[in-house]
Amino acid sequence: MRILKRASALILRREITTYQRIMCKMDSLFRVHPSVSQAMAENKPVVALESTIITHGMPYPYNLSTAKEVEAIVRAEGATPATVGVIGGEVHVGLSSEELDHLAQSKSPLKVSRRDLPYVISKGLSGGTTVSATMIAAHRAGIPVFVTGGIGGVHRDGENSLDISADLTELGRTPIAVISAGVKSILDIGRTLEFLETQGVCVATYGASKNFPAFFSPQSGFTSAYHVCNPEEAAKLIASSLSLGLQSGVLLAVPIPEEHAASGQQIEDAIQVAVAEASAKGVTGRDVTPFVLQKVSFLTEGKSLQANIALIHNNAKVGSQIACALTKQMKDRALKTQTLAKPANFPLNSESNIVIIGGINVDFIAKGKTKTLKFGQTNLGSVSQSFGGVGRNIADSLSRLGHRPLFISATGADSNSDAVFKYCKHMNTSGVARLEEHSTATYCAVITESGELSLGLGDMDIHQQITERYVSQFEKQLSLATLVCLDGNIPTSTINYVCSFAKKHDINVWYEPTDSEKACKPFLSDAWKSLSYSSPNLAELCTMNKTLGVKTPEVLPCTLDETLSVAVALSRPLLEHLHCLVVTLGANGVLLCGEHDAGTVNLQPRKQKRKRQLCALHYPALAVTSEGIMNVSGAGDSLAGALMAGILQGEDTDSCVRMGLLAARTSLASPHPISPLLTLDTVDPNNVYTETWPKPSLVWTD
Repeated sequence: MRILKRASALILRREITTYQRIMCKMDSLFRVHPSVSQAMAENKPVVALESTIITHGMPYPYNLSTAKEVEAIVRAEGATPATVGVIGGEVHVGLSSEELDHLAQSKSPLKVSRRDLPYVISKGLSGGTTVSATMIAAHRAGIPVFVTGGIGGVHRDGENSLDISADLTELGRTPIAVISAGVKSILDIGRTLEFLETQGVCVATYGASKNFPAFFSPQSGFTSAYHVCNPEEAAKLIASSLSLGLQSGVLLAVPIPEEHAASGQQIEDAIQVAVAEASAKGVTGRDVTPFVLQKVSFLTEGKSLQANIALIHNNAKVGSQIACALTKQMKDRALKTQTLAKPANFPLNSESNIVIIGGINVDFIAKGKTKTLKFGQTNLGSVSQSFGGVGRNIADSLSRLGHRPLFISATGADSNSDAVFKYCKHMNTSGVARLEEHSTATYCAVITESGELSLGLGDMDIHQQITERYVSQFEKQLSLATLVCLDGNIPTSTINYVCSFAKKHDINVWYEPTDSEKACKPFLSDAWKSLSYSSPNLAELCTMNKTLGVKTPEVLPCTLDETLSVAVALSRPLLEHLHCLVVTLGANGVLLCGEHDAGTVNLQPRKQKRKRQLCALHYPALAVTSEGIMNVSGAGDSLAGALMAGILQGEDTDSCVRMGLLAARTSLASPHPISPLLTLDTVDPNNVYTETWPKPSLVWTD
C-alpha cells in the first residue's frame, strides 16, 4: 500500500497525507460541509437550499428562523440539507448554524447570481446565492435536487427591456431538479413558460392538475406541460432526465397549500399596488423583487410573509420526499444491475471490457492536533476510516466514470471486509475472494497536525493470495478485455502470468507500479515487454530502469528542465516495447511519452506493434493550494482511472489528460481516496468554466 506515495503527483513533491476533520473543499473556492460530504459518500439523499431568502427575502429574525426551520423539515423527511451561500469569497455547500447567523444578520449582503460569482469570489465578499448560483454549486457538488421558494422569470415588458432572470438560462444548461412554487405574479408568467420551453426545460406541476402556480396563488391562468402526482413519479422524471444526459434542468412547480392560498387574492391586490409604486419610484432590475415583497408585507399586515414561509416549508417537505424517492430508485437500480461479491474462491461470472487486478484495504488515519507527537503517551487527535488499495481505487474511479470494470482482489472474511463490500457496492466486486483465516489488508498511519507521517503500520499479507491460480479462473473475462490493469501489490508470479496471457491474446496491459520497491516486478523478467501502458513517478521510473541495468541518476533533479530531460531519457528504453508511459512529476505536472501523432501522443490502444516515431508531451499541473487538499492517497489513482476512462471512450489525448487532472484534483479535496463526487460531469473539461487550461508542450521527438 502506498498511501503516502505519488498522489502528490499533481501538486506536492513531498508525500503527505492531510486528512482533515473540517469542511471538505472541492477546490480553493468551494467548500462542502462535512455533513453533506458524509451523506453523499454514503449515498444518502441531500437537498440543496438557496440563501437569498435569508439575505434578501425576509427581514431578520424571520429569515434566520425560516432557514433553520426549512433545514429541520429536510432532516425530518430523511434527507440532509445543504444551504448554499458565499462567505468570504468561498462558495459553501452546507452552512453551519454560525454561518447561517452570519448571513442572516449581514448589514449589506450581496445578491449573488451566476454573473456575480467571479467578482464576489475575487473580492472575498459574502452574499446569498440566487437560484442560478445555487444550481451551479449544487451541480458541482453532485446534488440533483434543489428546493427554493420561487424562481425568477421574464419581467413584464421583458420583450422590450430583455429583463430576464438568469434562473431561466441556468435551468436550460444545468441538470438540476428545482422544486419551487412557480413564479411570482409580478412577472410575465406566460412568457416565462415560453422561455423555459425554448431553453429545453421540462416543466411539471406537482399534484393532480397541470395548473401552473403563481407563488401566492395555486393557479396563474397558465398550465405546465406535464404533472406528477407523488414523490415517486417526480423522482422517475428526474432520473430519466439525468439518465438522458440532456444537460438541462427540471422545474417542478408545487402549489401553495390550500389553507394558505385563501388570502391569495388580497396578496395579489397588494402586489399590483407595490408594482405600480416600484415603477413610479424608478425601482428596476434586481431591486424590484425585494422592494415589492417588503411593500406587500406591509400592505397585507404580514399575511404575505406568513404565506411565503408556509409555501417554503411545503416546498422543503415535498422536495425532500422527492430526493429520498430518487435516492431509493437509484439504489434499487444499482442493486438490479450489480453482481454481489461471492464470499468464496469461485466468484460469479462477469463480463467487462476492463479488468483490474490489485489490492484492496482499509485505511485508518490517526491525525494529531499538535505539530509534534509524543511517543509513549496519549496524544490528542482524531481517527478516520477510509477504503483504499491501488487496484480498488482505480476500479472505484472507473466505476464512477461510467464504466464497470471487473475487480479481482482478495479480502479476509472479517468485519473489515464487510465494511469494504458495503462501501464498494457501486463497484463490480464479483472477482474479490473472501478468504477464511485471513485478515483484510489494513493500513494505519499516524500523522501530525500538518500532515507529516510519524508512523505507519500495514498488514498486507492478503495481497499474496491474489495468485496466478486464482486469477486464472477469470481467463474468459481477461480474453474479452480491451484493457487489463495490474497494480504492484500483487505477486510477481501473477503479474508474469497475466503478461504472458495478454501476449497470447493481444490484450493491452496497464501497470500501476504502486511504489518504488514494487515498480521492479514486471522488469525482473521479459514480462514487461508485454505491457502497453505504465504510470510511474520519476522514482519508480528509475527503479524500472535500474532493474533492466540502465544507468540512472543518483539524485533526482530539482528544476523542471532537468526533470523533463531525465524523464525522457529514462522513458526511451521502455518505449522499445511499451506503447505509452504516463510519468507523473509532482508539482511539475504530467509527461506523456509514446507514439508521435500529429503533434501529440497517441493514447489509443495499439492493435499491433510497429515501428513508430516517438515523442514526449508535457502537461503542467492544475493550480491547487495546499489548503485545498484533504487527502493525497488516491489522486494518482484518480488520474490513472480517468485517463483509462477517456482512452476507452475514444477521447483525444488532451481530453484524456484533462479528465485525469480534474479527477485527481477532485479526489485531493475529498476525505476519501477516490472522491464520491467523481462523475463524468466533474471531469468533463467543457464543464469547468472557471479553469484556464495550461497548454501542453512538445519537449522531445526522436
